[in-house]
Amino acid sequence: MELEIRLFATLKDRAGQDRVMIRLEEPATVATLLTAVAQSYPALAAAVASSIVSVNKTFATADTAVQPGDDIAIFPPVSGGQEMPYPTFFAVTTAELDIHDIHKRLTQPDVGAIISFTGSVRGQTQRQGLPGETSYLEYEAYSEMAELKMAQIAREIWERWPLVKGIAIVQRIGQLEVGDTTTFIACAAGHRDQGAFEAARYGIDRLKEIVPVWKKEVGRDKSVWVEGHYYPTEEDN
Repeated sequence: MELEIRLFATLKDRAGQDRVMIRLEEPATVATLLTAVAQSYPALAAAVASSIVSVNKTFATADTAVQPGDDIAIFPPVSGGQEMPYPTFFAVTTAELDIHDIHKRLTQPDVGAIISFTGSVRGQTQRQGLPGETSYLEYEAYSEMAELKMAQIAREIWERWPLVKGIAIVQRIGQLEVGDTTTFIACAAGHRDQGAFEAARYGIDRLKEIVPVWKKEVGRDKSVWVEGHYYPTEEDN
């Protein structure tokens, strides 16, 4: 069988393209798929061992079966969905954010507090291996899967903080300049002491674990993809 594999972030750069084709004998698993990718595309060999694989927008393990027609993606650790009980807004977008409009989407007669986190591009990172001064960031996402994982985060929040009455999760992609908004999380509740602060903090931390979004720090002298250290398990599906 022939499979098309989508590549993101550092893997896309290594391959010089955003997808590759692999031929496998059936039955096949993610483990045999990765072996074939490393053999067929030597530029990817050093990266696939530490990469994450999704099959049909679900995190996969080495034993996960792959079949013709599967939507398969390989990507580094990351730096939609079912009906929701309260208002939600999930987006992966290149557009500037209208935070007032997002707040309005979460506003209801019984909402008295909306707690939000806004991330923006820093001009000075001062982290080992990255440019000393950042000219701009390039964000890339596996958009279809990203919005599904945002919806999953919302469900996880409601399991922990059932009094939260609305959730917004937004990630911008593309080239973002110093000072531009990159990420926005908001949680609404009847009162400020009903879990909204904790839920917003959980939302941004969880986004950086399971939502497939990556950034490249671009400076005057070099550019570097920033990869995380969290490897999802089956429990993250």
